[in-house]
Amino acid sequence: MTKHTTTWFTSWFDTPFYHILYKERDESEAHAFMDTLTDYLNVPEHGTILDLACGRGRHARYLNKMGYDVTGVDLSENSINFAKKFENHRLHFEVHDMCKPYRKQFDAVFNLFTSFGYFEDDADNLNTIKAIKSNLNEDGFAVIDFMNSEFVIDTLVPEEVKTVDDIEFNIKRYAEGEYIIKDIRFSADGKDYYFQERVRAFTLKDFQELFEQAGVYLLDVFGDHKLRKFSPKTSERLVMIFK
Repeated sequence: MTKHTTTWFTSWFDTPFYHILYKERDESEAHAFMDTLTDYLNVPEHGTILDLACGRGRHARYLNKMGYDVTGVDLSENSINFAKKFENHRLHFEVHDMCKPYRKQFDAVFNLFTSFGYFEDDADNLNTIKAIKSNLNEDGFAVIDFMNSEFVIDTLVPEEVKTVDDIEFNIKRYAEGEYIIKDIRFSADGKDYYFQERVRAFTLKDFQELFEQAGVYLLDVFGDHKLRKFSPKTSERLVMIFK
């Protein structure tokens, strides 16, 4: 059994298997979210956007097609190398640690699809919020699109087998301490693999405390990608807009 012992997100996100498992994500829903979000924020025409933890750049590429000048950054070198194939004069990708400020300021900073709460050191979560703040220009807005932890824990599917591209992924989900955990086991190319996803089960209150420590102001909270009212018990998402 091949188990990776480095920080889970640096190893798992850099494998082709991560992208195979999640290849069926709804692109039309993601695009509709970007349409709704940029309209709500009134991002300037041809404005600048930082896509923080962009993965392979699916949101960044669509935002660029909408006319924005987009920079996508991620810790995964493989993901960034893939995304770079789509670069143009208003779309750029770079390997970057989200705990640290980027070298430019933007009209908007987006952190999407629960790309937060991975760090084992609490200081890194706070440093990420501080970095986002420093990357906003005077009129800029930031967005964190996180899972609604309370709803996720209440509706966890404990076990699932998912077959994608002839690979049978055996998935177990559970809450443990402050984390929501997903164990992923599968065999491919004659080898057995095991990966684990660990995400802090942050609540709105937890984020409010982080925002206060970082000196940012929470402006709006929504419960889904259509920006409807947030309900701790029933909302699937926790979408926070701050500056």
